[in-house]
Amino acid sequence: MAAIFDMTRRVTMHDPSNKDLLAEFMEEDEDMEVTVHKRASTVAMSVDKLPDNILTSIFSYLPARQVLVVSSVCRRWRNVAWNPNLWRFVSFRPSYGGLQIANVDHFTHLIGTRFVDMRNVELATDLITPNVLYEMSNKCPKLQHLTLDFSTAMQLHDFTDLQAFPSRLRSLTICLSENIFLEGFLRKVYTFIASVEILHIIGTYEKVEDEEEEVYETVNIFKLKQFLPNLRVVNLWGVPFITDDHVDAISSNCAHLECLSVNYCAKVTGSCLKLVLQRCKKLRCLFLAHTKLDNNIVKTVEWEKTRIEELDIKSTELNSDSIIYILSRLTHLRWLDASWLEHFNDALSALSQVLESWMNSGSFGKLEYLNLDTCDSLNESSLVEMVNRHGSQLQGLNLGGHHKLLEYFWMNMIPQLKNIRVLVMGIAEDCCPKVVAKIHVDQFIDCIAQNCPKLSRLEIRWDDETLRFSDKSSKFIDVLRMKCLKLHSIVLSDGQYYELVRSNFERADRMSVVRMCKPIWHLTVDITKQQRCVGQGISTAPNTTTSFYSTEHFVNFPSRDGETDTLVSVIEHGVELANEHVSQDPERA
Repeated sequence: MAAIFDMTRRVTMHDPSNKDLLAEFMEEDEDMEVTVHKRASTVAMSVDKLPDNILTSIFSYLPARQVLVVSSVCRRWRNVAWNPNLWRFVSFRPSYGGLQIANVDHFTHLIGTRFVDMRNVELATDLITPNVLYEMSNKCPKLQHLTLDFSTAMQLHDFTDLQAFPSRLRSLTICLSENIFLEGFLRKVYTFIASVEILHIIGTYEKVEDEEEEVYETVNIFKLKQFLPNLRVVNLWGVPFITDDHVDAISSNCAHLECLSVNYCAKVTGSCLKLVLQRCKKLRCLFLAHTKLDNNIVKTVEWEKTRIEELDIKSTELNSDSIIYILSRLTHLRWLDASWLEHFNDALSALSQVLESWMNSGSFGKLEYLNLDTCDSLNESSLVEMVNRHGSQLQGLNLGGHHKLLEYFWMNMIPQLKNIRVLVMGIAEDCCPKVVAKIHVDQFIDCIAQNCPKLSRLEIRWDDETLRFSDKSSKFIDVLRMKCLKLHSIVLSDGQYYELVRSNFERADRMSVVRMCKPIWHLTVDITKQQRCVGQGISTAPNTTTSFYSTEHFVNFPSRDGETDTLVSVIEHGVELANEHVSQDPERA
């Protein structure tokens, strides 16, 4: 490659009409062809000598679609690519990057050969048939995570003859359709799903355009909960017919419930919370984003008697008094998403001093992740006090969407964030008031590199017109890359600075670190509008890029509107965790 580059450079610098020069190039070209041929032969011989188990290990880092590609190289690679160990996590939902199945009968036959070691599978509507489910129940004894996507269904298959269903499932995800009733199908599988601990029901929130539009109860929640006594995680994302009665019914049969999410369930008012929290003593994670929480109802809940550690109240209509009431009583709170709240402010009135009252209550002591995205009524002095008092304990902080927080604020606050892992700053283009002042991004980068060695995700939302950088910017980026070794995601607005940072990381062979941000953001827990379950998971809101996460319960998936930035980040994070633990527990990795 060096020879090719050098030859190209010389050709562009000299006159190609020079015959002597052309002769010299031809001689060099012949020598180069011989060298390349020898190198290719050496590589071919070395690859050919690799044992099958090493090839299998190499192929295991490829997605299923790429495994199919390498299987076409030669007969030996084809045999290796058919190893069932390479097909343990497979998606057959082409709309979300999965494999397209053209012949269902042939696929059914492959279940007993290629997919016998399958642990996690996603099925599109046309593959959810009695024969496929029967084969999986008999031929895939290790299957633990199953996704059934009915979201595009126009008509279900006939499940009258369904006699078997995977019975060792740990996680079950059901993506609902707007008008396809699933009771007939579920009636056949109720007796097989008692082992399920994690239940995701992904609704059709984004498809409901009119609030007065008729909504069908396509799943009988009251009956379903009777057959799921071991649930630890329940996620009802965007299910339009879910009310407080449904949530109350689920909690009555889930003594081991640890995580409950009703994000984007617009009919939930919170009247079920008092009983839910009394029954489910182990509940640690509660996600209520975009619900219709009633201020009077939430004040009747005895929050101080709970052990809630993670709370999501994003885009609710809680007033300042209710927010203070809740936060001041949650002494175990580690993670909070209070973004897009109109009443989370620090005005001079007594009931509006949310941030100050919260800090003075003593409940702020264990907080590690805080999302105040687009709570733009908070003034700079209150945030300065918060960071000065508690900055050292924070691992994730999102103060994006605040047009008043500029260079002076961040240069003084970043040195206080010694343990920060996720950091979001700036405002997205066309999202908030335009920033007139220029931001010297080189100073930001240098300050972060010197003070935040644990940083893994960084998002700078200011557009290219707001950022000011120089010819020496590459040196500051080099320092950031070498100082912050755990950094695996940088999100920037499109422009010259984005291209500069991306090329810098790509030269260092870190190809997927730098990503481009979109105009509108809804930062949430590292679980978004998601239907791709890997291990444990729960979904909340769409359009996330850089996100906070709790590694105990959640992972991330691509959303229905095509956002994949977070998915890439989580995959990289998962690979890092796997590499750390593979020597200790190969099966888990």
